Amino acid sequence: MQSKVRSNKPLLILLYGFPGAGKTHFSRNMTDNLQCAHVNSDRIRHELFEEPRFDKQENSIVKHLMDYMTEEFISAGVSVVYDMNMMRKSDRHTMRELARKKGADTLLVWFQVDADTAFKRLGNRDRRTTDDKYAAEYSKDDFRYYASRMQPPEPTENYLVVSGKHTFNSQRSAVFKKLLVDGLIPAQEAQAKIGKPGMVNLIPKNQGRVDMARRNISIR
Repeated sequence: MQSKVRSNKPLLILLYGFPGAGKTHFSRNMTDNLQCAHVNSDRIRHELFEEPRFDKQENSIVKHLMDYMTEEFISAGVSVVYDMNMMRKSDRHTMRELARKKGADTLLVWFQVDADTAFKRLGNRDRRTTDDKYAAEYSKDDFRYYASRMQPPEPTENYLVVSGKHTFNSQRSAVFKKLLVDGLIPAQEAQAKIGKPGMVNLIPKNQGRVDMARRNISIR
């Protein structure tokens, strides 16, 4: 079993990206590399509801339970990967405040992938696998509507950009390098998790400002 890195203080990792960008795959693998809990919205939903509807009331119940679990973990000194898309600025602010009050640091990981690739992945999901077993299904219209409501991170938010097309090892390298620079993980433990320079994209050169052309959703 590979060794896990323990952060210097509780850490809340939030996720942002299209459905199909690879957020749950990243989250599950991250728990094998960082001492943290994986709080998974899809898994919780299917534990609570035999036939999920994904409506507003159900979403509220799932999020309430996720927030409660996250607060309990962080209060106990356990880091958390919060596996629900933080698509709205207000939701990200709420979670950052929850972490701050409990003495935890927060990092938002933005999985960048084009809309066509993300939607194609949704159609290729294998319900026999751990990552896809509980995931929601999306029609083209569902995907377009969901994507239109997403609010990209602003430069004032502490976030990291990774490619949704890169391997987990490459994404892991970027995350651990960021945590090391921020002084959140011990250098000696982090080195084994960080790949060679130049393999990953960290903060974009434009300091995080969004290229609005990327927000055009085109699904063929």
